[in-house]
Order: sequence, then C-alpha cells, then structure tokens
Amino acid sequence: MPDGRRSCGDHPSAGSPWRWAPPLCSWGTTLGCAAAPTAAGDGTGPAPPALERFYAQQLAWGPCDGFASTPDEAQLYADPALECARMEVPLDYAQPDGRTAQIAVLRRATDRPRIGSLVINPGGPGGSGVQAAAVMSATFGGGPFDVVGFDPRGIGASTPRLDCLTPAETAAERAAPMDIDPSPAGVAQVEAEVREFVAKCVERSGGVDVLANAGTRDVARDMDVLRAVLGDAELTYLGYSYGTFLGSTYAEMFPRNVRAMVLDGAIDPAAPSAAEEIAQMTAFQRAFEVYAADCAQRPPCPLGADPAAATAAFQELARPLVADPAPAGPGRTLSFGDAVTAVTASLYHPSGWTELTAGLAELRTGSGAKLLAIADRYHELDQDAFTIVHCADDERTGDRDANAALAARVRAAAPFLDPGVPVVPALGVCDMWPASPTSTPHVPHAPGLPPVLVVATTGAPATPFAAGIALAEALGGRLLTVEGTQHGAVGQGWSCIDDIAADYLVELTLPPEGTTCSTTPATGVAR
Repeated sequence: MPDGRRSCGDHPSAGSPWRWAPPLCSWGTTLGCAAAPTAAGDGTGPAPPALERFYAQQLAWGPCDGFASTPDEAQLYADPALECARMEVPLDYAQPDGRTAQIAVLRRATDRPRIGSLVINPGGPGGSGVQAAAVMSATFGGGPFDVVGFDPRGIGASTPRLDCLTPAETAAERAAPMDIDPSPAGVAQVEAEVREFVAKCVERSGGVDVLANAGTRDVARDMDVLRAVLGDAELTYLGYSYGTFLGSTYAEMFPRNVRAMVLDGAIDPAAPSAAEEIAQMTAFQRAFEVYAADCAQRPPCPLGADPAAATAAFQELARPLVADPAPAGPGRTLSFGDAVTAVTASLYHPSGWTELTAGLAELRTGSGAKLLAIADRYHELDQDAFTIVHCADDERTGDRDANAALAARVRAAAPFLDPGVPVVPALGVCDMWPASPTSTPHVPHAPGLPPVLVVATTGAPATPFAAGIALAEALGGRLLTVEGTQHGAVGQGWSCIDDIAADYLVELTLPPEGTTCSTTPATGVAR
C-alpha cells in the first residue's frame, strides 16, 4: 500500500527518502562550512502554566542500548556519538496531572558552533524518528545543529506502545484470502473481524484514552515540549511525507515557536480523506506507468514491451493470487495484497525498480519469494500505529455505500491494483473507532509563522505534486520544485536540492520564486 496521511506509510526500506541518502553528501560540508549561522536563540519558549513541569524537565542523556528493538538497531545505536533519553509528556494534555507517556529521543550533538537542534521526522505515521536520526546523522551531522529524532507517542521505543496484532496475527492476516463476498453475510463477516481488531487495539494499547490521544495534534504538542527541553527557543524541523503534516500541524499550533521548517513530500492538510486518496492513487498509477516504460526499454521486461499494456499485464500476473497465492519459500505464500504492496513500495524511488522487475519475472515462473521479501520490508513499518494514528486524525463516513463507492473510485484511479473482484460494502476500522477524530481537513491558519520551505517532486507517487503547491500556499511558504519520480528529495545527494535546503536551514535564505531542481543528472541542476 502507498503512503500518505490517510492511506499508507513511509518506511526506510520502502521508499523513505533517507534510505538512499549516501553516508556523506553535501549536507555535511554545506552545513559545516556555512558562514555566520543565524542563531535560534537561547533558553526556551514560554510554557503553559499547567505544563511547566514537562517543559522544564531535564533529559538524562545516556547510551542508546535500551532503545533498540532489533539486532540491526542495536548495532546502529551502539555508535558512541549517539545519545538517548526519555521525555515525559501528558497522555492527555487536557489532564496534565493524569497518565503520562514516555517519548524516546536520540541526538547526535554537534561539536561546532551550535545554532540549535535539527528535529527530524521520517514519515509514516509509524516511522521511528529515533532510527531515522541515527541513520541520517551521518548525512546531516557535522554542522551547526544537533541532529535529533524522536519516536512519536506509542511508536518504536516510546510508551505506552500502540499495538493491535501480534506478529503471528499480522502474518496470518496478510496471508488470509481477500474478502470478496458482497452479500449481507459477507459484509457481516468482515465487520465482525473489524470489531475484533478494534477491540484488540483498545486492549493491547492500554485503553481507549491511549487511542484517543494518539493523533498528530498530540504529537505536535509533544514536539513543542521537546523543543523546550532541548533548550531551543524556536524549532528547526525537517519532515518527510507524513512528517509534513506533523510540521504543518505544529506550525498552526505554535507559529511563533518556529525558526525554520523544510517540508519534503508534502501532504495537503486541507484535502478531505477521499479526495486525497484518489489523488494519491492517481499519482501511483502514473508512477507505475513511468516504471513500466523504463522496464519496456530493458528486455525481457516481465510486463512486456508495450508500456500501454503494462497495467493489463500486471493484472493478468497478479489477479490469480486472489484465489491462489503463489509459493514464496518455506511456509510462506504471496497474496494479491502483498504483491500490490511490493509494487507500490518499489515505486517510491527508481532505485527500487530493478528489484521489482526481478520479483515480477520470478512471479511469472510461479514463485513469489522476491516480491514477498519486498513486502516484508515494507511491513517493518509499524502498521498498527499507522492505523491508530489515522483513525485518531481522519474523518470517517460511517457509511457502507460511501466506503464501497470510494473503493471503486480508487480502483478506477489506479487500475494496476484492481483485483478484479467485487467490492465488499462494509464499515472500516475507523468507522468503528471508539474515539472521535482530533483533526479535520482545513487550510492551516498560522499568523506569525516565518517563511517555510516546501519541497515537492513533480512525479512523486505517494504525495502528489499538487499537494506541495497547496501546502506552500497555505503556509505562505516557498515552493522548491523537483523534477523527478521519487518520493522525497532532501538529503539524497543532489547538490541543487541539498544546497538550497542547507542555505535555508542555516542562513534562513529562501530560493528565488520558481526555483526548480532536476534529479537528472544525479547532482541536480537548478534553474
């Protein structure tokens, strides 16, 4: 599934911008050598009286040993240049004396004259900012900022953890047959499964109050506490994809606490859920067609030599998986859903196309192992947290017919993912959610917000270019247009893009109106 505020998520192994960032790119040099950096100020911004104890807390920085959940993370966090801490915030900001949550924070402190902290969010929702900062510190470190990442509430090493399914239950759900029975009995069966899932989310996450306070507005409040405890009067922020929605939410709530924001791979906070999903699926279809045209030039392409026939070729290859999943290794099979996940995950960046082609070619021989491996990496993103945050953020229909109509429109917008079976007109997870949404689509109003930099890629699959235009206009910011197909552009080694972002973050200098960078050639070209 694709990314975005209301559809699916970013993940480093499925297209997050920092997956392809080189160990050292122009960031380290540009930020490290910039002259006369603009200071962010000393101390912290004012704290609401009821929240003073949270804003005034001192973080106990130490080794990151206890923050890893996998052996790879443990190895990554063993870098002695990285420090970790836990920050306490109210679970419910309306009840600051009630339950609290613990937010995991990681930083790589600079050893140069310091402007402040560069806080990074990699996207999602469900992406780990701790992991992202650990990886990206090699790219963004060495300059006048401490590189800081945090796991949003309930995600990664933050607690209470948002949780719905066990790993075994998730694996079973992915392998289960697709729901294709639109009869009243079929609808009742789907909705019974949805109710069971929601009940597990409530129980395993720690109660309805945890779910009710898991949305982006609460994460933005946490980010303001983080700004203060880091000692920054104003926030300097880099957010990718869903991180742009978090950034725009923070900008609206705390406009005078912002120093600088780079919002890369923008989400339009004013777009209703249905409109955003259709726009996103349309963009994914275009990205699929761009991939198919490239594949056709590299025979033998498993989708054939005619790009115009690629959608039908993929349907012919993938639709049999609805009824007959392909063997994919010992005890594993490739479902239609996982096949689509593998394709959409690979469309986030052209660097994924070669592996996708190999997976599709293998599927033609009857094996789904390669595609399943791609889908497995995508599912390393915290899918439970992804669902919970969306249900906390998004409006919902509560209407079976409206849900079915939207599903049909999605299939029409992106026919490569159409399974060719009936739509089941059932209520979804968010329709049965036990808490009301805490956000509504709207144009943000942020008086006093300084100019922000919005980066939008013309052929981005997960966050359509039009959303970047809309977000820059809504925030009164400057749009940097990137000609390319990938999702996200900053920190990937294109000097045109990185130099502009660095000049802005350090000097607060925006590029001229209408500036465009191209990702071909690899160094980027400004005009």
